[in-house]
Amino acid sequence: MVYSVALMSDPFHIEEPQDAAVSGPVSTVGEAPPAPYLTALNNPQREAVETLDGPVLVLAGAGTGKTRVLTTRLAHLLRLGKARPYQVLSVTFTNRAAREMRRRVGGLIGGPAEAIWLGTFHALGARIVRRHAELVGLKTNYTILDSDDQVRLLKQLLEAENIDDKRWPARVLMGVIQRWKDRALTPDKVSAADAGDLAGGRLVRLYQDYQDRLKTLNAADFGDLLLHNLTIFAEHPEVLEEYQDHFQYILVDEYQDTNVAQYLWLRLLAQKHQNIACVGDDDQSIYAWRGAEVGNILRFEEDFPGAKIVRLEQNYRSTGPILGAASGLIARNEGRLGKTLWTEAGGGEKVRVRGVWDGEEEARTVSDRIEDIQRSRRDGQPAALNDIAILVRASFQTREFEERFLTLGLPYRVVGGPRFYERLELRDALAYLRVIHQPDDDLAFERIINRPKRGIGDATVQTLHMAARAAGSTLYRAAADLVTTDELRPNIRSSLGALIADFERWRALSGDSREGLPHSELAEMVLDESGYTEMLMNDKAPEAPGRLENLKELIVAMEEFENLAGFLEHVSLVMENTEAAGSDLVNIMTLHSAKGLEFDTVFLPGWEEGLFPHQRNMDENGLAGLEEERRLAYVGLTRAKRDATVLFAANRRIHGQWQSATPSRFIDELPREFVDVDSELGVYSGADNMDVSFGYGRSLGYGSG
Repeated sequence: MVYSVALMSDPFHIEEPQDAAVSGPVSTVGEAPPAPYLTALNNPQREAVETLDGPVLVLAGAGTGKTRVLTTRLAHLLRLGKARPYQVLSVTFTNRAAREMRRRVGGLIGGPAEAIWLGTFHALGARIVRRHAELVGLKTNYTILDSDDQVRLLKQLLEAENIDDKRWPARVLMGVIQRWKDRALTPDKVSAADAGDLAGGRLVRLYQDYQDRLKTLNAADFGDLLLHNLTIFAEHPEVLEEYQDHFQYILVDEYQDTNVAQYLWLRLLAQKHQNIACVGDDDQSIYAWRGAEVGNILRFEEDFPGAKIVRLEQNYRSTGPILGAASGLIARNEGRLGKTLWTEAGGGEKVRVRGVWDGEEEARTVSDRIEDIQRSRRDGQPAALNDIAILVRASFQTREFEERFLTLGLPYRVVGGPRFYERLELRDALAYLRVIHQPDDDLAFERIINRPKRGIGDATVQTLHMAARAAGSTLYRAAADLVTTDELRPNIRSSLGALIADFERWRALSGDSREGLPHSELAEMVLDESGYTEMLMNDKAPEAPGRLENLKELIVAMEEFENLAGFLEHVSLVMENTEAAGSDLVNIMTLHSAKGLEFDTVFLPGWEEGLFPHQRNMDENGLAGLEEERRLAYVGLTRAKRDATVLFAANRRIHGQWQSATPSRFIDELPREFVDVDSELGVYSGADNMDVSFGYGRSLGYGSG
């Protein structure tokens, strides 16, 4: 059975297959054959599937079968003939989710589901823009620019306006423009307060110039795909009406993660038939930093009066104590619609709360527990490392676990990002240190010769390579020679000469002599004097603060070695430890990366005030930031199927300095009946709160959070 879609002539026209059971005349519910797939659902799941008409919000808690409900609802809709496949719009957040949903629906209806408008917001938005491109000044064969092309285009505009790219990096400004697009703000809608003094107060005009330039190039970026849709719908109501008539049923996954533009797009398309079903979990909205608005799901009943709310609360993943702890914690949030997870499964250990002296002991405690798990057997089988996860709040926390695991020979993987020493900023910092230690390291020297920017471009580097080959020397020595001649332009010669002079001075202080600095202090000096630290401090990208934290953690790591040579050798050995495909490995990742995953055993280290909840989020967003941090803790706990362990340290190196730490307020908010504090470290006390204290007194600042 094949549906052929005539996209260019009429995207709504489908050539009807003769043998398509789901594409015949629309039937009534009573005429449909029994649906055996409904028997596998619990009562709330079945209610969510069978409530087909009118607006429906399915509040699907963690591990409650959200994907099954979404796909079964879509299949049921088609099986009953309520709509033809091409009259259904189904929106996901990832291409992978779209492919999986299409596969599952095809299995349930007994045929391909290709005619359904099923895909990501961007993919579906691009499809509509492609059909109406001329209405936004484009042609149907327009190009979609990737992030690098966007930054390059904005750089050209900055140069034309004589705006300093060092003070106002193009990548930072592009991030601001994209956030405006996520909020459905065209240049004429950006307020003066939003614009501030960005790019010297000229960013709104640059935004307009950028949009004009995109049209000239017959191009769009990802933010435009929905923004152009909204423009078309606003300026051409007949087009909006066409799509409103066509899409009789709309299904949306992960509704809590929608941004303003996505929300407006959905609301417009659903206005006529009101048959919109959104599946999501307000308690798992953790992506405000990339534009997600938890308010979208919270005001669903206001947007669609008479909406039916179905709560999926029976969890099929975790034990009762884990669910009890997570539910009690998230109940502290005010901005939520409310639900309580439960399970029919009995037993299960309480959530462990473990206090340790410092980060090193934290890593040792976790590794000891993992080795115990390895020696145990579950269901008659050896415990797998793949079923174990360490979920951290900040990426710099992974370093001590990686170091400990390498010492023990315990295999691991860092999920959703590079391992600690493979991160961009650490590779850059290590390149500086490698050149200090060994100036003939061409690869390291070439890596940082223009980072941060010194006006030394590819042409200059090519000149250095030619000079090095001609002299049979290295890039560094060729550079040292060329700064004494007239072969390079004066400004380049000055920048290169200053860099060589810096390296000579740093090398003299590298500790090889009696007057030398400790290598960790030298590293701090190099990062500051090279301008690298300032570059990251001026970077307004969301990941920039984390990169600064990683550099500070690098300084901490260096202090464990006698000299720079020993540290660099250690890093080389660490980098050589590569992951083998299909290996059984412990998973290390951030809490944000863990959403949607599940593991038998989960460790949650670093539950301390300032680290988790993260101080920056609370400072910038107040109560909303705190509640998002609490949702993140809830997500972390509900990743665990059997065992969950929360850890906090009495002392932690923050920004390279020892600080006494206070247990996270989230520890105090865990219901005491579901939590087990290690007996040698602390006890419960008080009627409501948990008091976590060391047996030798509370002088370390421990106590109820």
